[in-house]
Amino acid sequence: MKTNIPFAPHRRDFLKRGGAIMVGFSLASGGLAQQLGTRPVLPGSLNTNRMLDGWLRINADGTVTVFTGKVELGQCILTALAQIAAEELDVAYERVQMVSADTSRSPNEGMTAGSQSVENSGSALRYAAAEARGILLQLAGASLGVAADQLAVSDGTVSAGAVRTTYWELAQHANFKREATARVAPKPPAQHKIIGTSVKRRDIPHKVTGGIAYVQDLRLPGMVFGRVVRPASPRAQLESCDEAAVRALPGVVAVVRDGSFLAVAAGREEQAIKAAQVLRAGAKWKEAPDLPPQGMALFDHLQKLPSRDSLVNSKVSAQPGGGQVVTVDATYTRPYMCHASIGPSCAVAQIKDGKLTVWTHSQGVYPLRQHLARVMRMSEADVTAVHVEGSGCYGHNGADDVACDAALVARATGGRPVKLQWMREDEFGWEPYGSPMVMKLKARLDARGQVVDWQHDVWSHPHSTRPGGAGSNLLAGWHIANPLAMGAPANSPQPAGAADRNAVPLYEFPNQRVVLHYLPEMPLRTSALRTLGAYANVFALESFIDELAATANADAVEFRLRHLQDPRERAVIEAAARKAGWQSGHKGDGTRGRGIGFAKYKNLAAYVAVVADVEIDRRTGDVRVRKAAVDVVLLNRPDEKSLGTGEGSQGPTVAAIANAIANATGVRMRDLPFTRPRVKAALA
Repeated sequence: MKTNIPFAPHRRDFLKRGGAIMVGFSLASGGLAQQLGTRPVLPGSLNTNRMLDGWLRINADGTVTVFTGKVELGQCILTALAQIAAEELDVAYERVQMVSADTSRSPNEGMTAGSQSVENSGSALRYAAAEARGILLQLAGASLGVAADQLAVSDGTVSAGAVRTTYWELAQHANFKREATARVAPKPPAQHKIIGTSVKRRDIPHKVTGGIAYVQDLRLPGMVFGRVVRPASPRAQLESCDEAAVRALPGVVAVVRDGSFLAVAAGREEQAIKAAQVLRAGAKWKEAPDLPPQGMALFDHLQKLPSRDSLVNSKVSAQPGGGQVVTVDATYTRPYMCHASIGPSCAVAQIKDGKLTVWTHSQGVYPLRQHLARVMRMSEADVTAVHVEGSGCYGHNGADDVACDAALVARATGGRPVKLQWMREDEFGWEPYGSPMVMKLKARLDARGQVVDWQHDVWSHPHSTRPGGAGSNLLAGWHIANPLAMGAPANSPQPAGAADRNAVPLYEFPNQRVVLHYLPEMPLRTSALRTLGAYANVFALESFIDELAATANADAVEFRLRHLQDPRERAVIEAAARKAGWQSGHKGDGTRGRGIGFAKYKNLAAYVAVVADVEIDRRTGDVRVRKAAVDVVLLNRPDEKSLGTGEGSQGPTVAAIANAIANATGVRMRDLPFTRPRVKAALA
């Protein structure tokens, strides 16, 4: 599998050794001339968190504390942000201490999502650190009697010839309690000494040494353990339960019943598990099963549901093409998908002196704090949410919901902290799912093999029901005795989109029409699974492009290039094909084949092309990507705007695999996932 991403390299040596799809960043200014009222628009998250001391602090002990509202999800963001701050301040990377997403002291940067952390938090820190360096140099110049532009900085030591001082000596006089201006230019990429180099990742040591790496590992003094009990169907109501029998069990600290919310806390984890089992066995529910059909019947069902239809994109040409025209159409599907986090969701909560603290692996501690306050009927000022990494995420799993569960149980434990861990069945049964989707595509080819008309219809439930906005988007908030209504989900507008993300083709067609059939009613709660609708839309779009290329008797790479004009789009496809040794018109041998997939994530971010080589066992239906290492080629353009890359490869990867299967066998797989029985049946 080959991946090409036109971005500045980040830890390039690590990429070569580790074989992972990783990318770096380049940061440019831009947009500073815009005005918002009388205040300038500042870069990234600096615009909404404008105080310098909200981003960094110089400490007398020779360290720098950097604050960010973004969280570590295994994507190495705290390492990257520490590199940015160290680079602009001219201090050693090891001096930088990171404080991540703590509502009591970090900037409010909303969600860590959409591969925008370097783009928003990175650019904010870059300008904040550059301005802080300027302030320190002015102080140093005044202290040493030397003009600031005559000073040199090396690891926080400021010198001019034989005279010198340090940031740490200047720290007590440095006033960062001021609004940032973004007028101090950051370093140009040519001067970078830390950005673009390989450094030790900050999140790895505890993960490989058995330390406290995840919220699941957290232990606090006096902590008790909680479990929640939920029914078999989403809309069931609790009628009765045998609380007395559970309270009599060894170690039980509290039994919590609030409306249809049911939970238990005990002194030991195995005692909590046993108590939850007894509580579940004695509970009676008024079930309200209303589940969607399973299997392929689901996709016919989706197309019959009431929908809010919107025209996403349209282009009409007066000359639709002449001569013989061939019409091709195909339907692609994606089912409900679970996050299936390695560690089921978990949170720790404590109520002390009337104030709630929650340790959580939420991707958005500020929106979570807002919704926790609503459910708990507390002031936001009395709620603190602190991020601790969780063992598995990349989307809206149960992290926010379990935080609310833990908070509700913490009200009953007399001030003792509660670690509430979902069981595996809780995770699969109650986390928000990625929405099922149907993509119907139709195109017309003229006699020259050019696409003259393109149509893309997508059916989908919402892709974001995270905390944020009105109501409560926390599961327990709907089940307590005094419930809150669920906030109305909204589809993000184009060009980023949500259900329709990446449904608008990058290819140049004279006529095109993209329609979203939005399904607001959710028999099962759906929300953000990584890339939202882009995964399925790119799979469908890039598979269909291959089908059109085959109809036109054209090579898959050449067919794409003939419909692209953007030089960066062309460059990334050409680089992927070149690295892979792509042979025009290559045909598979029945069991082995190769395919290509391409996308510009959200039509705004990373350009990614992937070439996959696969091998199919026709007897079992097993599909294997033959090459287990990943060759990454970065097209280095450090003067371009920083763009997120973490999610950019997912759609092209599944499309490349689908196209490789078709190349190998002549059989087109249009329904995800490519399970062994499904592949075997298709080949039969």
